Amino acid sequence: MEESKLKSSFKKFTKTAQQLLTDKNKTLLKVKDGITKASKNKDKLTAIWDKMQLLFALAKDYANGSYNDVSNASIVAIIGSLLYFISPIDVIPDFILGLGFLDDAFIIGYVFNKVAKELDKYQKWKANQKDIISI
Repeated sequence: MEESKLKSSFKKFTKTAQQLLTDKNKTLLKVKDGITKASKNKDKLTAIWDKMQLLFALAKDYANGSYNDVSNASIVAIIGSLLYFISPIDVIPDFILGLGFLDDAFIIGYVFNKVAKELDKYQKWKANQKDIISI
């Protein structure tokens, strides 16, 4: 698996993500599609499960309008990784047993590291929301 090939393929998904973000309802539907696919394949995604959950949560909160304190570049990367994950046509097709999610895991990890500061900020916001609700 060639890193440059993966990043090049991912770049195409970020272009689609940028267009998708103009319609938050469509974005929310894609997030839901990603959550559904991830849940069905949880046993194959254990190594990146927590990272995916955090990325999907931020994307969902952004798409439903409850969180918008994220840079455009970061949300595009996050949605791009989601689109890459839900696409059956990526560098390694998902149906290839044992390898199908390897490229997805790479892209999720790559984006997670790329937007780590944004994710930290989001987690603090999310924790604060729970504190506000519990008062």
